[in-house]
Amino acid sequence: MRVPRFVGLMAVDARETAAAQGVLLAAPDRPDFHRAVVDYVVRQYPPPGVEIPRGAVVTVWFDFAEGEGGGGAGVREPRVPRPGGGGLERELDRPKDPFEPLAL
Repeated sequence: MRVPRFVGLMAVDARETAAAQGVLLAAPDRPDFHRAVVDYVVRQYPPPGVEIPRGAVVTVWFDFAEGEGGGGAGVREPRVPRPGGGGLERELDRPKDPFEPLAL
């Protein structure tokens, strides 16, 4: 059988899909996975479409790993740039010519 796609499903739908397809789900970042309802799956292993035996375990995560994305599974708003530090900004002086002759 092929691994179904769990990414984008809510926890309750992921459990129902797994049961219907005959695979087991593991969620290392949710010890209370059996009670989770509205959290969304953000990644899975093995990926969708890979051949696995019936009864195999598919691992799903509900939070991004370090460096993968941000804010957790529920954050969908784009992050806007933060405003500057404020105050006046000083223009830098022109760089000096390194070959300028020295005045004696």
